[in-house]
Amino acid sequence: MSSTNWRAPFRGRTPIDATVTIPGSKSVTNRALVLAALANSPSRLVRPLSSRDTDLMSQGLRALGIEIESGIDSDSGESEWKIRPRSLMGPASIDVGNAGTVMRFLLPVAALATGLINFDGDRRSHERPLGPLIKALEELGVLIEHNSRYALPLTINASGGLHGGSVEVDASQSSQFLSALMLAAPRMKRGLLVKHHGAHLPSQPHIEMTLQMLERFGARVSKPSATSWQIEPGDLHGVEMVIEPDLSNAAPFMAMAMICGGAITIRDWPRATTQPGDRLREIFAAMGAKISFTKAGLQIEGSGEITGIDIDLSDEGELTPSIAALAALANSPSYLRGIGHLRSHETDRLAALARELGALGCEVIEEESALQIRPRALHRGIFHTYDDHRLATAGAMIGLAVDGIEVENIATTGKTLPDFPGLWRAALGNGQGL
Repeated sequence: MSSTNWRAPFRGRTPIDATVTIPGSKSVTNRALVLAALANSPSRLVRPLSSRDTDLMSQGLRALGIEIESGIDSDSGESEWKIRPRSLMGPASIDVGNAGTVMRFLLPVAALATGLINFDGDRRSHERPLGPLIKALEELGVLIEHNSRYALPLTINASGGLHGGSVEVDASQSSQFLSALMLAAPRMKRGLLVKHHGAHLPSQPHIEMTLQMLERFGARVSKPSATSWQIEPGDLHGVEMVIEPDLSNAAPFMAMAMICGGAITIRDWPRATTQPGDRLREIFAAMGAKISFTKAGLQIEGSGEITGIDIDLSDEGELTPSIAALAALANSPSYLRGIGHLRSHETDRLAALARELGALGCEVIEEESALQIRPRALHRGIFHTYDDHRLATAGAMIGLAVDGIEVENIATTGKTLPDFPGLWRAALGNGQGL
């Protein structure tokens, strides 16, 4: 095996007892950054996530003229970002990396600016869906040069604002198309009535998150129908906001107790949230864990025995790699449904999970929008990640139960979870809080 791979720590059935602090939510942080940049007064974000995706969002907004200052609060000792809105101006070049929120949310923001704004990113970003959002912006009058590819790289010729009005978009590949338009809508002269037109709409909790955060910044929103949303024109106001922990990133750590036995406590788990990761409480309970709130946080207790599950994950697709890893270690088959949209994420996650779990000995049947997982005895090997952070953490989970798992490019976890290897080892080490 290559020395450049990360040897996943093996624990077997040695019970764990640890308390973990999960860094802030990427989804909340990046939405808050965009809304703060479009507000009419400064904002302060407390405990924001600093990762590749959020750093790319900050850099993109700075390129358009927004002032973002990162630091530590002198009284509380907590990290904070101060955002001071400024006129959005080009020329600018924005690197989106492979961040869906950056490549989608910043297109409408750039359309509100003045000047030429170039967008480019990692090679995979050129393959990820943007066409429906580009077409919607063109219908709203935005001039976009994309060589008829409807994909990155592209250039927006921004003329200082958008009239808005009404637009339809097929968001069946990504709810981020809708969120991108909604976030910029209050700054459009007529606001925006945005309608989803297409097949099933995935990741609806993320749409609810966008609407809730718009209202927190002062926007007026309504829902004329099940697939349309009205955002009125008007000023957004700066806020002070504490960023929730990223509940989807909590999944691998929660699974430690289920795989090894023992208990894990996740600090600061919100009692109410729009994050899709909150459904982990229900899902992991159905797979054999005991879940409860304590004074210290959310506690997950496991016996080392995992039960398979039949579940529709169309609204919680980002949880699929973690659930699939658990399913491969279960004592009965699983069927993960409604996840066809994951084929256009950081990688084709269905194909990647089928390939990597299968290579380790699990029987995985790949369908167009589902995975059948039939557990078998697993063996050592390399778990390839395809530059996908959630594949990397899934490999680490398998490594807890199977000695000799090496994870390719563990550094890709930095996309949303800084120093994952350090956090992982600390949780497995002395059991103290991170």
